[in-house]
Amino acid sequence: MKKRLERALLAAAVVLSGAIFSGQPTQAQDARTANDQVAMLSPFAANIAAGAATSTPIGYARFCAAMPAECGPGNGRGGRVALDEADFAQLRRVNDEVNTRIKPLTDLEHFGEIERWTYPDDGFGDCEDYVLEKRRALVRLGWPDETLLITVVRDRNGDGHSVLTVVTDRGDLVLDNQEPDIVLWHETGYRFVKRQAQGAPDQWVSLGDVLAPVTVGRN
Repeated sequence: MKKRLERALLAAAVVLSGAIFSGQPTQAQDARTANDQVAMLSPFAANIAAGAATSTPIGYARFCAAMPAECGPGNGRGGRVALDEADFAQLRRVNDEVNTRIKPLTDLEHFGEIERWTYPDDGFGDCEDYVLEKRRALVRLGWPDETLLITVVRDRNGDGHSVLTVVTDRGDLVLDNQEPDIVLWHETGYRFVKRQAQGAPDQWVSLGDVLAPVTVGRN
């Protein structure tokens, strides 16, 4: 844990399968490996620029009211994970495991409510529940919580959706329940609305799309 927290604040050149991230996959890498590592090999690896403070999603506020121990003021730190091959592989495992284990179900079908954020401990949930579970799993594995940010977007259909953003020195990666691959934020085709502030998870910041959805959860 201590070692990972220290590494989270370091900027480092990362080598993946013998190739620098700015390079291309070697011929020895098969198509599946190249596809899995596309986020790491992209020449565009910018982090999302956070804007001004904005409103907290009602679902998150209710989640914190019901489970205050899972929320709080945070540690006040920012930083980016210095990503290596092992880290990326761990992100993939967690993303795949949660996406496979949790079955999609809307809040209305699940709870008779339009919007409820909670851990999907019964095996069912919608997008924000996938996000909460992935974030919980990664924190337990030692990932710095200030680099794991719940993010509200509009998907390709313009509907409200939630993803987990992982802030790294290779750009902001997106863990999604609608897509199996982990990609950089600008490769999703989504419009980014707001997310938790780094080091202050109970505060939220705008990401540029001012038309925030009324509700977030979808299958």
